[in-house]
Amino acid sequence: MLVLVAPGQGAQTPGFLTPWLELPGAADRLGAWSDAIGLDLAHYGTQADADAIRDTAVAQPLLVAAGLLSASALGEVAPSAVAGHSVGEITAAAFAGVLDDAAALGLVRKRGLAMAEAAAITETGMSALLGGDPETTIPHLEKLGLTPANVNGAGQIVAAGTMEELAALEADKPEGVRRVVALKVAGAFHTHHMAPAVASLEQAAAELTPADPKITYVSNKDGQAVATGAEVLSRLVGQVANPVRWDLCMETFKELGVTALVEVCPGGTLTGLAKRALPGVKTLALKTPDDLDAARELIAEHAA
Repeated sequence: MLVLVAPGQGAQTPGFLTPWLELPGAADRLGAWSDAIGLDLAHYGTQADADAIRDTAVAQPLLVAAGLLSASALGEVAPSAVAGHSVGEITAAAFAGVLDDAAALGLVRKRGLAMAEAAAITETGMSALLGGDPETTIPHLEKLGLTPANVNGAGQIVAAGTMEELAALEADKPEGVRRVVALKVAGAFHTHHMAPAVASLEQAAAELTPADPKITYVSNKDGQAVATGAEVLSRLVGQVANPVRWDLCMETFKELGVTALVEVCPGGTLTGLAKRALPGVKTLALKTPDDLDAARELIAEHAA
């Protein structure tokens, strides 16, 4: 049983799309998407520096475009389930047939702009905590005024809040936490700081007509499968100001009997978590087109 997953913000690196644009038709497809959303995806994916692609309004459409482009390069894929981390949920919604590619990219463009605007109100950020026990870590974060914005499983929680609150965390780590690593994101996503973006997304979502998922769609909100397109869209709107529960998504993968996990470009983050939290599940991350043949072999062995 195969699950196809899409990473979230912070997975992007300078030039990561360059080898993908050498594939037949890829540059034309990316160009058409760029024209549709008013953002030069090819430039940002091949030439822009780390600071430029850290911009929320750029990073989010870039990640969804990369996920869609790399998945299409695999050819016909029949996963039993799909999921995405944070903005990757929009990529997953396209995989499940809830949104077509154009609608997914239009929505993520509006999402990125709305979240960038919300992030500009107060200087905020996110930091990953490595190690520790959630039962100890989460109360400690809340004591410091921080939100456990991503509960990722495999011993990783991401804290979000103001820069002052994150500095206090550096000086006062929860018991058992080995390291605190600042993430390459430009705001406290999945917290109350993003509440202003929700209204903008509600307006954008009202213009869409989602279809019901053709594949099991596992939601960040609670790790549960969502049966209707309307509910998927509602959750996509609400999740910008609510925590990502990737730990619960992985629990659902276990319950579904997943035997293999393929992470679309820029893969690596979610396969790393799966290797620690889902022993026995085969994993593969699409980083460059050189990974396509191995991914196809894994898909052939494990797809429904």
